[in-house]
Amino acid sequence: MIEIKNIAKTFHKGTINENRVINDLSLRIEDGDFVTVIGGNGAGKSTLLNLLAGSLEVDEGHIYIGEKEVTKMKENKRAKYIARVFQDPQSGTCKDLTIAENMSIAQRRGKVRSLKKGIYREEKAVYKEKLKELNLGLENRLEAKVGLLSGGQRQAVTLLMATLVKPELLLLDEHTAALDPKTAKTVLDLTNKIVKENRLTTIMITHNLKDAIAMGNRLIMMNHGRIVYDVRGEAKQKLEVKDLLRLYDQEDAGLSDVMLFG
Repeated sequence: MIEIKNIAKTFHKGTINENRVINDLSLRIEDGDFVTVIGGNGAGKSTLLNLLAGSLEVDEGHIYIGEKEVTKMKENKRAKYIARVFQDPQSGTCKDLTIAENMSIAQRRGKVRSLKKGIYREEKAVYKEKLKELNLGLENRLEAKVGLLSGGQRQAVTLLMATLVKPELLLLDEHTAALDPKTAKTVLDLTNKIVKENRLTTIMITHNLKDAIAMGNRLIMMNHGRIVYDVRGEAKQKLEVKDLLRLYDQEDAGLSDVMLFG
């Protein structure tokens, strides 16, 4: 269970450019929830993920993962509990290392990371089986440098790396936005498969309203640093894109960055 209590974040505090990006936000996410997050530019979506991951510190409030309060925990310590996939396929991997080396680093998330002892044969066997499940032919390319992969292949590997050791929270920050529609669908299908099979508690930011409805069991909409809409279960399944467009109009959240169908 993830619990966020009354968190706030202001940038450029005390200046003419002061901007309260997260405003007294509270959210409780149950174990196994897959939450999609929508909202216009500046709604606070990525800032929320940065606060959860520890990339930014909250000004006020508290963050709990299970019974552990992580509010003051540094990002590298929080990595033991949280995995993240970014929009840029290059952000989650090291291009000059092989697929096997990248996966070895991911397997040691939250621990002291070193490649000095090499990668054990048993580990490579596990990596090969995991890669085989992607159906991208990468299981036979363990020694290939990640920088040689396509954007979609690299993002698929990043997703696999993020979940190689089951995190208590998986953060997906528009992780298909930089991909072409066909590749994005492949990565989304993989996301669904991995999240369901491992019953991962997940938060996914997306600007694609169709994907926001189709993915996960819960949807929230943010505006001006607050949660203005929260729906789950059967009510979410009944949503249509036009319903979300109506919400954007009501909240005056802006539609410039919204993709209706991808």
